[in-house]
Amino acid sequence: MPSSLKRELTTFSAMTLVVANMIGTGIFTTTGFLAADLGRSSLVLAAWAVGGIVALAGCLVYAELSVNLPRSGGEYVYLREAWGPVWGFVSGWVSFFAGFSAPIAAGGLAFAAYLSYFFPSLSPSSSDSLLNSGVSWIHLGNGQLLAAGVVIVFAAINIVGLRPAANLQNLLTLLKIGVLTAFLALGFVVGHGNWHNFAVPAVRTSPHNLALQFAVSLTFVMFAYSGWNAATYVAEEIRTPARSLPRALIGGTGLVILFYLACNVAFIYAVPLERLKGVLPVGSEAARALFAGQGGAIFSAMMAAGLLSCISAMVIVGPRVYYAMAQDRCFFRAAAHVHPRFQTPVVAVLFQTFASIAMIITGTFEELIYYIGFMLVLFAALATAGIFRLRRRTNWRKLPAVDRFFPLVPAVFLVASCGMLVSTIQLRPRESFLGLMTVFCGAVLYWWTSLRSPTERRV
Repeated sequence: MPSSLKRELTTFSAMTLVVANMIGTGIFTTTGFLAADLGRSSLVLAAWAVGGIVALAGCLVYAELSVNLPRSGGEYVYLREAWGPVWGFVSGWVSFFAGFSAPIAAGGLAFAAYLSYFFPSLSPSSSDSLLNSGVSWIHLGNGQLLAAGVVIVFAAINIVGLRPAANLQNLLTLLKIGVLTAFLALGFVVGHGNWHNFAVPAVRTSPHNLALQFAVSLTFVMFAYSGWNAATYVAEEIRTPARSLPRALIGGTGLVILFYLACNVAFIYAVPLERLKGVLPVGSEAARALFAGQGGAIFSAMMAAGLLSCISAMVIVGPRVYYAMAQDRCFFRAAAHVHPRFQTPVVAVLFQTFASIAMIITGTFEELIYYIGFMLVLFAALATAGIFRLRRRTNWRKLPAVDRFFPLVPAVFLVASCGMLVSTIQLRPRESFLGLMTVFCGAVLYWWTSLRSPTERRV
């Protein structure tokens, strides 16, 4: 069926889309955990570089997939075509939990952690609370309450209408990019940092083998790089996608790799690795050290505001994904309901809001990141593996950038992904088990709905 969408996006537009989607919660939060697990600045920077190379390999594979399967849905389409409808359904099911709800929860907790610079009781790890659930696995600290409140506010804005939500998103995205650019420029020029910090190791808190821990730590990095496939979701609207998509994906991801490496150099230049260990608001800690007095406070506040851009973007996009899935009978049918006055997917917004709040009050930031990273790597690997099967089709268009180095390109992504998955199962069995249970529940739901209505699947 011919597309009804206009091919209006240029290579540059697609590249900016990749950059805007990639720069998110991860760069603001993950380096402190890497410092604790790896202990050396060279290994921390190597993790970001390796993660970038893996993301570049994935970019090329997704570019070829999207050119041949230029329909909305991303991995949902690729997995359905390569491995059958059950995997398409499960990928959509997983996107609700690991693709959007969990990252929104993690973003909310990170926002509270950054504001704890001014109000220490807002730290997600603080025992101070307005409420006390009395249940050990339910966290109702002031930080969790603030994070839940932020999610509710953005949900309400999205229910009222897309235009105000989009206008706010544009403002927050510009603020995020502007703050990080100013932080880097001023940090190296007038900041009170010390290059000697790179030569001073930290005492590792991880008891595990360093090589095994490095593989697991890559899940943090891949969470930060998530979004490298953003342009593939608009393949139908890109001019000359066979040429522009690889350039946009590689160019955009390459810029973000450089940006992320520069940010981490600035973090370590500002603060010795030992002091960064386990710090969630790592940007705030670095700003405090680089810019004494009000300068550090200003950057901390602006970075906290920049985190709102990540939450806002996912609150906007997520419900519209579930809405489309519900129309295809691949999600709860109620999610296809549109508000009669505001013309927004109100039920899908509410589904996502409840799930995000549940994750905020039952999981820590670190647990959420391992869960998200494990699931994103798993399904990206399944989609990448599908290219070996799909390339057998007679009319399949092989991208020169992939074909020239085939099968090396997908192999790089798959080998790295398998290493991360196996290592995460070994060192983080709880989060891995929850991820696999999410997949299992999705498969059971698909089987159950197929039995109920074999001719027309309904959820």
